[in-house]
Amino acid sequence: MTDPAAHHSGVNRPGPARRTNPLVVVCVLLFAMVVYFVLIGVRGFYLLGQDRWVLKLLGLAVLVLPLIGVWVVVAELRFGAASQRLAERMRAEGRSIDLPELPRRASGRLNRAAADVWFDQQRILVERAPQDWASWFRLAQAYDLAGDRRRAREALRTAIEKANPRP
Repeated sequence: MTDPAAHHSGVNRPGPARRTNPLVVVCVLLFAMVVYFVLIGVRGFYLLGQDRWVLKLLGLAVLVLPLIGVWVVVAELRFGAASQRLAERMRAEGRSIDLPELPRRASGRLNRAAADVWFDQQRILVERAPQDWASWFRLAQAYDLAGDRRRAREALRTAIEKANPRP
């Protein structure tokens, strides 16, 4: 939707961005995955019914791979839910989860020196209080901000473990 006054001035100003509900996205993707698994499962059982052992083996593989896919999806959903619970807990405890306003280059990427300073601050907080799950949560944010997704996920897993210790 555009502003009528902007139309006359030659400037096109879009309205506010519409956010997609993550729950809707997850449900649609899960539905698509179930349909795919049903279709592939039919093929797997068909191949298991064939006389040649190579086809039976292929049929078994076709049935096992979706099971691995289900395991991966369930693990990712659990990780996402646990991460969300930590973010909500931080907010409930009055701790900010907002990222700092770091300077950016003209391209939109973060100024590396400023990001490094913020990252070092979060790393020092973890070193001072290694049992504090919130410090690990912020370190995960710092890794994510730096573009290191693997370490961000590791730090977030540590935060989840520290926040929910097992007896």
